[in-house]
Amino acid sequence: MTQPAISRFPVPALDALPDDIRERILAVQEKSGFVPNVFLTLAHRPDEFRAFFAYHDALMNKAEGLTKAEREMIVVATSNANQCQYCVVAHGAILRVRAKNPLIADQVAVNYRKADITPRQKAMLDFAMKVSARAYEVGDDDVADLQKHGFSEDDIWDIAAIAAFFGMSNRLANVTSMRPNDEFYAMGR
Repeated sequence: MTQPAISRFPVPALDALPDDIRERILAVQEKSGFVPNVFLTLAHRPDEFRAFFAYHDALMNKAEGLTKAEREMIVVATSNANQCQYCVVAHGAILRVRAKNPLIADQVAVNYRKADITPRQKAMLDFAMKVSARAYEVGDDDVADLQKHGFSEDDIWDIAAIAAFFGMSNRLANVTSMRPNDEFYAMGR
């Protein structure tokens, strides 16, 4: 059986890419053992690739505030609500690895309210889901609730920014028909 295309748009060959993008993709491949399809799909538009990954890295690679696993929980929960198969599968794999828990990604993706997470993390995901679906309803009470759970203003900004950024990412992944790499399914299990 032939492997389905990873995108409905053209996917450039690695040797045809600008040096900085090719080097980034090769570094990811060296670290993970494969090239996540998001890199190849977005490389179709180099300027947007650079902007996307600059903002992605600024949100997801911080050492302070939310843990890296909590950041991934936000992506998995909101991506499921946006029906983004790519992000649920890919970030679910990253969540399992970062949380060192083979069950957590499936629990968060299916119904985070019943997942084995803390009340603090549930409040975080409640807020992320509100930002993802009904940001116009966010008010001072939402911020106060998060502060009661120990979230700082920077944490609250990050929760909102991650939910918003991945809303855009989910939409691009769905429009491009981006296919998750098979390698993601087994990671962290």
